[in-house]
Amino acid sequence: MAPSSSSSGSDGEEEMEMTPLQKHVAFFDRNNDGIIYPSETYRGFRAIGSSVALSAASAVFINGFLSPKTSPGKIPSPLLPIYVKNIHKGKHGSDSGVYDSEGRFVASKFEGIFQKHAKTNPNALTSKELMEMLRANREPKDYSGRLAGWTEWKVLYMLCKDKEGLLQKETVRAVYDGSLFVKMEEEQKSSKKKA
Repeated sequence: MAPSSSSSGSDGEEEMEMTPLQKHVAFFDRNNDGIIYPSETYRGFRAIGSSVALSAASAVFINGFLSPKTSPGKIPSPLLPIYVKNIHKGKHGSDSGVYDSEGRFVASKFEGIFQKHAKTNPNALTSKELMEMLRANREPKDYSGRLAGWTEWKVLYMLCKDKEGLLQKETVRAVYDGSLFVKMEEEQKSSKKKA
């Protein structure tokens, strides 16, 4: 679980717990300063076992998409930083709705994914079922949201499907609560020590 986020208000505002969406992205904030630069996104993807090519493409795509949306100023930085505290502003359309507009976890939407789409196994999604879910979530003319959703889910499926080609419910929940990436990094470190 990610640490709580501290507000930096001048009046010494109370420490606030991170939202699930903030926890989800905080893994990629490799130096824990609340800002994720493309180099950190790259290092985060490498830490969970992604190839150099996927890590580089992810850094460009993710930071390019989210940086302008999460920027606290009116003019986005050319360095493409993602601001963790503003990550809820980066929510895209054509998504599952599991995170609400403030980045909180909506349990009924999460359960709905599996109730509606997990037909082969009630606790997992096949590749075909995943594609059906993505089609069901499409909003009219929301091409960037569709692309973002497709990319997120396909990368998750590619990295986390089991030997039977199933994306397990517990794995998907771990993505949403922010714990999956930490677990994947630990597994990578463990496998490197054994090798």
